[in-house]
Amino acid sequence: MGGLCPPVPPPATAGRCPPPAGRLPTSSPDRVGIGRPLSFLAVAVARIVAVGCEWGLRMIGTRAVCGRRLGLALTGVWLLCAVVWQRYCPHHPLLVPLLAAPVPVLAYAYRGRRSRLVRELERAREVAVAAQEVVLRPLPPRLDGIEMAGGALSASRGAALGGDLYEVLATAHGVRAVIGDVRGHGLAAIGTVAAVLGSFREAAHEEAELAGVLRRLDRALRRHFGDDHGEEFVTVLLLEIGPGGELTALNCGHPWPYRLYEQPVGPALARQITPGDVLPPLGLFPLPAELPLAHCTALGPGDALVLYTDGAEDARDAHGTFFPLRHALGEAAGSGPIIPAAVVAAVRAALLRHTGGRLADDIALVALRNDRCPLPASFTPRVKRTSLRS
Repeated sequence: MGGLCPPVPPPATAGRCPPPAGRLPTSSPDRVGIGRPLSFLAVAVARIVAVGCEWGLRMIGTRAVCGRRLGLALTGVWLLCAVVWQRYCPHHPLLVPLLAAPVPVLAYAYRGRRSRLVRELERAREVAVAAQEVVLRPLPPRLDGIEMAGGALSASRGAALGGDLYEVLATAHGVRAVIGDVRGHGLAAIGTVAAVLGSFREAAHEEAELAGVLRRLDRALRRHFGDDHGEEFVTVLLLEIGPGGELTALNCGHPWPYRLYEQPVGPALARQITPGDVLPPLGLFPLPAELPLAHCTALGPGDALVLYTDGAEDARDAHGTFFPLRHALGEAAGSGPIIPAAVVAAVRAALLRHTGGRLADDIALVALRNDRCPLPASFTPRVKRTSLRS
């Protein structure tokens, strides 16, 4: 054995315990080889978790309405990280519960945040509804023997009020009603709606003649628009129902209403009245010196009028078919006594079905039914005083 070095004795292991079976020692080459992949994988998982948390928190702050989807997405991110770590890091089993622990914490925090946002949204909606009802007030069910109901649909998503207006008032001169349509639609037209309705609510009581009411509306609208209002205008229909059902009207570019006749059997009979000339919409031209007051056939007991804006007739379905308003009114009234609230609700539902809820224009409906008893033949209407206002 000459020339050969003696074998080097193994290092002393006195006082040390051998590594357990099935477990690699710290200095094992296999242990060293797996360290780098584990480090890389730990960094990758940490990045996934960080990105997922950042995305989730942003969504919580800006998209609270997507609650269920967001909660599932966050939970999925955490579970994915836990599964990946368990699959490729079997030597660190305690990290699985550590990764899964934030899931209920995040869920609880998100649920609290979402509940607060929902409460704030409900309060904001209540304030908006209250403000809209100040402008477009709900109609009472009955005024001076006239049963009534009204409703509006806005083309703006989430708004109950748009560019259509209506009001019915019991005055010393009779029951007076107005319905109108502001050029344009949605929230941008609310200012003009408020100007017209505010003027009508005052003039309807003060002006003895319907022509005086219209002139007051025209002056208020011109003040609202100012000198340079471009092509802004409002279509307006004014109606007055006398004690015996006498019906007079002034029309400025608005569709004439439908009259519903009560039928004992089958749907009610719906006919559009066209009693006189139509003036241009308010705001485009000055009113003429003589206003063409239309005298309609008296509204008999049990008969009804339905006032509407052109959005009801112009509503189309996905195939471009116009809404059959006349047919819908007859079907909504049904047989027997006409109930205005039922007519408005049924036509509104039919419009939403026809359009699939996608309205291109605002819509307003007002139903008026003469619920008075027939007057005796000896009754003579009170003669009105002539207004001194132009």
